[in-house]
Amino acid sequence: MALTDQSTQIREGEELDAARIDPYLKAHIPGLTGEPRISQFPGGASNLTYLLEYPDQEFVLRRPPFGHKAKSAHDMGREYRILNQLNAGFPYCPKAYVHCTDESVIGGEFYVMERVKGIILRSEMPAELQLDAAKTRSLCESFIDKLVELHRVDYQACGLGDLGKPEGYVQRQIAGWSDRYEKALTPDAPLWEPVKAWLRDKMPADHPKPAIVHNDYRFDNVILDPQNPMHIIGVLDWELTTLGDPLMDLGNTLAYWIEAADPAPVQLMRRQPSNAPGMLTRQQFADYYAQRAGIEIKSIDFYYTYGLFRLAGIVQQIYYRFYHGQTQDKRFAQFIHMNKLLEHMSLQVIHKSTL
Repeated sequence: MALTDQSTQIREGEELDAARIDPYLKAHIPGLTGEPRISQFPGGASNLTYLLEYPDQEFVLRRPPFGHKAKSAHDMGREYRILNQLNAGFPYCPKAYVHCTDESVIGGEFYVMERVKGIILRSEMPAELQLDAAKTRSLCESFIDKLVELHRVDYQACGLGDLGKPEGYVQRQIAGWSDRYEKALTPDAPLWEPVKAWLRDKMPADHPKPAIVHNDYRFDNVILDPQNPMHIIGVLDWELTTLGDPLMDLGNTLAYWIEAADPAPVQLMRRQPSNAPGMLTRQQFADYYAQRAGIEIKSIDFYYTYGLFRLAGIVQQIYYRFYHGQTQDKRFAQFIHMNKLLEHMSLQVIHKSTL
């Protein structure tokens, strides 16, 4: 089995026209020769990601999904800018080569970046890596260290001081995701009213040191060195990145962090090997983050519950496109069940919380 991330056949309805892409790229990337072979990376549920293989060079193309899109989502130019400017302070961003705003080329905006070849961990830890519990813990800690490192980046020095508005970030996230969730409602979706009320009631002040927040930091957005899988060489999917409260970013990551003790229905949602022997629990994850960041986190309940609600909002936005026939991707049919499970998980956290 190949450990490096593999592209596959393009999904029906998501094809790209090589005859249109090729001349555009050759006009913008010097020295490009030959004809591209185009395939698609199967992962991801938001922006679509393709592999363009030229004889001497490989690129990754990112474009928005087909169908309904949230107004502020899928800003290709913004993600292109982040990749090129953040690299100065966080050298794990792939180099971006060209951003195309001419939708006549492929039917939407897109950008093209370098392909960073490496290992991307999916739902299970590959046996070929031969990582025992001690090495797995070390890899987990390295994963958290990169998040701490990102949150320490001097975003002003990178020219990204205008990327977002840190003041009032916590309040805007709760209000914004409540609004986005309501706009994506379908008749079969839960309303989340008790959770939204609890989040509004327990809202903490913004963290005193705003940071670049990735907003989608998971193991399947991290690239490991094929020669040394303990070493992280790349971080992907910067489409949701902004300036804000780093603890809200931590909450987003914890929402994806399904640990070994979680019940079977929750395990079905797992997209990374966070349950493997040696991986930290969510509480241990938060404690290690706090230690490395040199801060105190009195309780992770608010941030974790926010992360679950935000994830449900993302899931529901995607399900909305499937429900209304704007995408034929059959993976999304089950997202309504994921939404309901996320609400149940949130209510359990709230029931046990001492906040």
